[in-house]
Amino acid sequence: MAAALPSFRQRLKQLFSRLALALVLCLSLALTACSSANTGLSGNYVEDTVAVADSLLSTIALGADDPARAEAEIEARSLSNGYVARYRPRSSVNGLGSFTTMQTAINSMAGHYTNYPNRPLPEALKERIAKELKKAETNATRGA
Repeated sequence: MAAALPSFRQRLKQLFSRLALALVLCLSLALTACSSANTGLSGNYVEDTVAVADSLLSTIALGADDPARAEAEIEARSLSNGYVARYRPRSSVNGLGSFTTMQTAINSMAGHYTNYPNRPLPEALKERIAKELKKAETNATRGA
């Protein structure tokens, strides 16, 4: 009987560890499904590209002393992340010139906001990003 106790304990321990693992997996799947925030993207590449480009253009147009700038930058990051996350995996889109131009503009903005969170965009960077966003918008509407 003494030999049967360790095997029973081992089986009980394995059972609890498997149940705990299953519980963690179920919770992570449930939380992932619940956390899919509404990014405001429609799923139509052209419409989303134009909307994101317009939103980013209005964000970079805000003045350094504008009280809405901090909130606009946070929203721009969120929108940019949602846009790239949605369209980067799509092979029908990620090879288009409009997408790569858009991604370049987004990366430039994100890099500045990450490295210099309290500073406004420099004029040269603003002009370059605005030019890229307009180019991406034009190319997306043309289908390129």
